[in-house]
Amino acid sequence: MFWRLSGKSVAAATWLGIMLACYPAWTQMPAGSAQCRVESVDYRGWQAQQVSNHWVQLIAVPQNGGRLMQVTFAGHPYLFVNPKFAGKYLPPSSTEWFNYGGDKLWLLPEGNNDEQHWPGDSDVLDDGPFTFRKVSEGKECEIELTGPSDPQTGIQFTRTIRLDADSPVIRFHASMKNITGHRLQWSMQSVSQYDTSVSGSPATTAQMNRDFWTFTPANPASSYLNRYHVRFGQAQNPAVSVRDDDLFTVHYVHMAAELWLDSTDGWLAVVDGQTEYAMVERFEYDKGKPYPGKASVIFWTNGPEVRLNPDGNPSLTADPDASPYYLEAELNSPMCDLRPGESCSFDTEWFPTRSGNEFHGVRDGAIVIRPLRAKALDSGKIILSASFGVFYSGHLIAHFYDEHGRSLGTEPIADVSPATAAVLNREITPSGRLARVSIHLLDDSGIDRGPLQEVQVTRTNAE
Repeated sequence: MFWRLSGKSVAAATWLGIMLACYPAWTQMPAGSAQCRVESVDYRGWQAQQVSNHWVQLIAVPQNGGRLMQVTFAGHPYLFVNPKFAGKYLPPSSTEWFNYGGDKLWLLPEGNNDEQHWPGDSDVLDDGPFTFRKVSEGKECEIELTGPSDPQTGIQFTRTIRLDADSPVIRFHASMKNITGHRLQWSMQSVSQYDTSVSGSPATTAQMNRDFWTFTPANPASSYLNRYHVRFGQAQNPAVSVRDDDLFTVHYVHMAAELWLDSTDGWLAVVDGQTEYAMVERFEYDKGKPYPGKASVIFWTNGPEVRLNPDGNPSLTADPDASPYYLEAELNSPMCDLRPGESCSFDTEWFPTRSGNEFHGVRDGAIVIRPLRAKALDSGKIILSASFGVFYSGHLIAHFYDEHGRSLGTEPIADVSPATAAVLNREITPSGRLARVSIHLLDDSGIDRGPLQEVQVTRTNAE
């Protein structure tokens, strides 16, 4: 079974071969000339730092809790920026929460049970001003954001964000340091708020994007009932499911829900079917360490909350923060046992790319929009069809094998770009009896980014 998104369909090729849209002018860079930049900018009234190359623009606002406020790829902004607080800075508060939007670091476990739980709100940890340092610029750009020491949790955050000159891949290295004289146990959490309003709609009259999805592999040996845990919201949520291909899926609806997963595959994907853009977030799952509440991945869908009034009747909350349309994708580090002065780290990577009206998983070099098929024709030729959202600019290379696994050679079949979905519909003439085909992505530096898919050739019964 596959899952169709309800947005625009992937256009079929009108002739044999690969049909790729022309790259935007800004993706055409002479070999060896690519550069990235770090510069001060004004972003919606904030004093911000921009890290950019010809693919991606990153906006960091150090003063507002060191947030990465926006990520724009090929002209498409991914993150939610709350218009209520745009351009504003409010001093830390232990009784309020100022939801600026963007992407940030938090702590787990949350709660007000004891000192081993973080109560949240816009305290020093969430809203304290971070210092900024430019580490490098040119062939690679890296910035460092360092938060204040938090006396309540005993933690100090430091985060570096790296962007190479010739790739849209974004790399994060987060660390937390125990600033106390006693042992602490915490987990770091990367919290990314994605905009789930209709692209281009004014903030004051925003409409909900009804074609917005998230995915992560469900753990086949999960500790949770139904392979996920509903920590908040409806237990029977029709917007949530585990597909036949073992992918946990959330179709965004404007209703508050918090969903925990003990996913071990090390990725989540956010797919906007309206604009056909996707973001993949990767992390390294450590099976030898405990995770907070056993969760490595958490999704939060923002919206009204259903609560019971004193008479026992359900009602929707009037919380002002329930109004904006956004979804949180959260990655958790394992629990860190820190002695005084010790630090632990959490590394994640983001891969922006294009999507379509289906989603079939993540590979090292791409998302699979439409699965690869290799069908034998009566003429003896093989027709290859598929579509991918690639993470690197480069070339698709077909590897051919016979029924004994012997190589029948390779053939370049397309030049590809992350800014354009790669749609494949091509006939090939094999040099022998072809049994198996694997499509690899070879990036512009000549590095093999791995197989995007490998399939058997399908033949008629007569063969």
